[in-house]
Amino acid sequence: MTSHERGILSHSDLRRPRMRLAYGAMLAAIALMIASMLYPFTVTIFNGLKLNTDLNAFPPHWLPRSWHFENYATAWRYIALPGFLGNTLKIFVGNMVATVLVTGLAAYSLSRLRVPRRQWIYLFFMITLFIPPTTYIIPNFMNLKSLGLLNTFWAFWLPAGASAFYLLVLKNFFDSISMELFESARIDGASEPRCFFQLALPLSVPIFATLAIFVFATAWNDWYWPSLVMHSNRTYPLATAVYKYVIEVRRLDNNIKFALLSMVTLPPVVVFLLFQKYIVRGLHLGGVKG
Repeated sequence: MTSHERGILSHSDLRRPRMRLAYGAMLAAIALMIASMLYPFTVTIFNGLKLNTDLNAFPPHWLPRSWHFENYATAWRYIALPGFLGNTLKIFVGNMVATVLVTGLAAYSLSRLRVPRRQWIYLFFMITLFIPPTTYIIPNFMNLKSLGLLNTFWAFWLPAGASAFYLLVLKNFFDSISMELFESARIDGASEPRCFFQLALPLSVPIFATLAIFVFATAWNDWYWPSLVMHSNRTYPLATAVYKYVIEVRRLDNNIKFALLSMVTLPPVVVFLLFQKYIVRGLHLGGVKG
């Protein structure tokens, strides 16, 4: 048996009673964790398939007594989900462009250019990671109000380029790229912007793909900040629209609410399941110190 075929525990280890007991306890803990995470998700889906009267029945039933898929059709007609989804995607695309152009260029400059006092500049950005994000809300809101950018997508796109965490991940990745590649490009007459867009950026596709997943999750889940800077149905993203027109509405039947929440919950789960290997790989690459 080769080394890569052997797991944490071998067959001889499992013959020991104490080891089997510890292994069983570990599996039970993992199963309990999985059940605790899947329970709210499955309850949301199954409640969206019940009658509204069944939701208030006692004792409660986990599975529906009868399956009512028409609840999802009613939920789809209740609010204009495609329009709000389009707003969310606009926020995601703009945030990703700001991350690539602003944060990417900043990380490249701190990693590959001879910027004066760049260690102090880098330290300044890292210190901001210890500041609670809630302290930024009022200053950001006042600045955007002064610029006349409230109720526009620029209220999301401009702050997206100021992520110290993304700067840390990108700089560590750029540090791992061989310096000889950039020196060869400069000898051939390439400018620094050309080195970034034609050399650093193509080599950084895995890490930018990982950041794209994080940016998508943030744009999909954030509802509080959009509720502050957006004031019309034309610009609400999906999470804010669900909060205002589903969560806070009392006259809407609960089974329709759960059906709507199920439709909003499924897409990010599918995205994560499809791209989970890129998340792990990207975090590994971003943590490499060259």
